[in-house]
Amino acid sequence: MKLYNSLTKKIENFIPFNENEVTMYTCGPTVYHYAHIGNLRTYIFEDVLEKSLQYFGYNVKRVMNITDVGHLSSDADTGEDKMVAGAKRENKSVLEIADYYTKAFFNDTKKLNIRTPEIVEKATDHVDKYIVMVQDLLEKDIAYKAGGNIYFDITKYDKYYELSGKNVEDLKIAVRDDVEQDDNKKNPFDFVLWFTKSKFEDQDLKWESPFGMGYPGWHIECSAIALHYLGDHLDIHCGGVDNIFPHHTNEIAQTECHLGHKWCNFWLHGEHLNDETGKMSKSKGEFLTLSVLEEKGYHPLAYRFFCLKSHYRNQLVFNYDSMDYATNEYNKLKKKVLSLKNDNKEEIDFEKVMEYTKKYKEALADDLNTSKALTVLFDVLKDAQLNSTTKLTLIEDFDKVLSIDLTKEIEVDEELEKYIFEQIEKRNNAKKEKNYALADQIREELLEKGIKIKDNKDNTTYEI
Repeated sequence: MKLYNSLTKKIENFIPFNENEVTMYTCGPTVYHYAHIGNLRTYIFEDVLEKSLQYFGYNVKRVMNITDVGHLSSDADTGEDKMVAGAKRENKSVLEIADYYTKAFFNDTKKLNIRTPEIVEKATDHVDKYIVMVQDLLEKDIAYKAGGNIYFDITKYDKYYELSGKNVEDLKIAVRDDVEQDDNKKNPFDFVLWFTKSKFEDQDLKWESPFGMGYPGWHIECSAIALHYLGDHLDIHCGGVDNIFPHHTNEIAQTECHLGHKWCNFWLHGEHLNDETGKMSKSKGEFLTLSVLEEKGYHPLAYRFFCLKSHYRNQLVFNYDSMDYATNEYNKLKKKVLSLKNDNKEEIDFEKVMEYTKKYKEALADDLNTSKALTVLFDVLKDAQLNSTTKLTLIEDFDKVLSIDLTKEIEVDEELEKYIFEQIEKRNNAKKEKNYALADQIREELLEKGIKIKDNKDNTTYEI
């Protein structure tokens, strides 16, 4: 299996530390708001990676954190804590906000057939581990105390810029003039390991520590949780490209200084999902969630299919035209696969199964080329020499990784059904008002989403 390693900037043969055992850490959500569909694209890529590794015969132990404290609104370690901002926005406690949006996140991932990692840990449950790690860095003179806070001194780690591929001058240029600077720092890119009350007087969550009453910095959380559950050598660490600097850069620095050796061999990053104005972001105010897509009549797995059609390292532009096209293609694919179930049972052609499985594995082994993997699947469907039983056998096997429920009957959830009936009612009203152009437009829009409406004598029904 070959994977692109962000650390070395090249595609490499994947070799884990311990033969068939793979340790994998994926940065989880900061649960101050709903995940937008750009966030979810990253979790889809990580899900495909985990399932591909398992498909290749590896045993995968995967850990993900839930950031429910310490993530600042600016990655320069300045500005308001995102969790505190969420609590103020909704007039709730930080823990209430965290609980609500954690459940919302896993509700979304379930709809997208994203497997929940074996180990999911909340940042607030591991404060003792952060304190131990910070103490060690202080004792080694790699961290320092200033203004009541504990900072990591980046000059003590000579490979600090290796992951980002930048140097100090690049980063100085990149810093915006309007970013609040922290005068306590020796260097502008030193980062906070532990905040005390000197930073935010109104911080909701604080803990006693040898450094004073306070709370951990964002970056220390992932390092300590990963070390505790996955040991001193990590095979794979994942996240979005926006995590490369500063989050993953800082993770590597503090962890390798703590351990005294190289920590993680492979760093994998998923590219941005952009809307037509640029990177999708919660800071823009209105942002696209999975629920919004459902309200507009799109099935969550049609969105997963949309993402699979592109490589995880390519930027992907989202618009409703491309989503309509992907939805239509997905629905046609499902119908074609489901129609195979009606054919007579025949003997499985194991020679063909081996031939196509080899092609499918080659696609996944090519840095998770899901677009190529889908092409293999379409080739299976088009192969006139394959009987239906063999096709179904292959497709069920391929779907262990793709996870788009190709052999399951289409299920219409409450959100989608509500949307369909609203559109039918809108169309019926348009017909009553003799606005046939609008009625035809609604029919066409539904058809683009794979929803066919039928006018009967007494009512209007639909099928997908």
